[in-house]
Amino acid sequence: MKFRDYYEILGVPRGAKPEDIKRAYRKAARKHHPDVAKPADRAAAEDEIKLVNEAYEVLRDPKKRARYDALGANWKAGDDFAPPNGGTPRGGGPHGGGQYADFEDFSDFFSSIFGDMGARRRGRPRGPARGPDIEAELKLGVTELLAAGKRRITLGPGRALDVDIPRTARTGTVLRLAGQGEPGRMGGPAGDLYLHVRVHDDARFKVEGDDIAMDLPLWPWQAVLGATVRIEIPDGTVDLKIAAGTVSGGRLRLKGRGLPRADGMRGDLYAVVRIEVPAAATPEETKAYEALRDAAHAPKDRPAG
Repeated sequence: MKFRDYYEILGVPRGAKPEDIKRAYRKAARKHHPDVAKPADRAAAEDEIKLVNEAYEVLRDPKKRARYDALGANWKAGDDFAPPNGGTPRGGGPHGGGQYADFEDFSDFFSSIFGDMGARRRGRPRGPARGPDIEAELKLGVTELLAAGKRRITLGPGRALDVDIPRTARTGTVLRLAGQGEPGRMGGPAGDLYLHVRVHDDARFKVEGDDIAMDLPLWPWQAVLGATVRIEIPDGTVDLKIAAGTVSGGRLRLKGRGLPRADGMRGDLYAVVRIEVPAAATPEETKAYEALRDAAHAPKDRPAG
């Protein structure tokens, strides 16, 4: 059977967020479920639901999705396709996917559509069953990431957890908290909680890989004459020497003051120069600027660029 793009199967763009992929999966599962197909179309619906489940199986998993994005149809080369939560595929096919992907997560979803009879037809376990996993986004600012350590998160009314934040976390890092997902059924084990880290810029600091960038506003005389200025960085304060003749847009590097790396080192911090002009010059400042204009060799009727 000709390979079909997983994003096309679910009807989502390649940059779709996890919640959009999950929403699209539910919609596609409802549309192509064999129980809503006419008897003559059920065989085709079975094939289509296998494709839908395989697409969701891959795109919901950050590692599998990254591999698929890089290799396309060849992403499974050398690997066996495994269903979620270590389960066993049902009713295999040319694409190797199970009949109902992530069944525990969506058993209630299917049951709400087709009733208990539909759940029994798909072999819903009668005994203890593992609870569904929970996926959530964990937003971290630069200062929070550098502080690392424990952070308390709230999962809902009356439920909070202390989470260990590794200093090497980045956007895309997934933190797994075993047994912190939804409760199991009939005494079964709880699912897991997966926190998807997203490091965001804040008002002062911007993340650039392992480096940090920040604005450095300077007065014109500091840039022209040079100066030493005290600035606040995410983990303290430093005295930064400004060389005479520093230009706007220049990047001053503070080595080893960026984000921690896996090798034990740190990235760098770059202070990006921005020349500030006083909003309202005093008479003395105006005279000084006029003297500078008269003494300058630059043409008085041309821009500086």
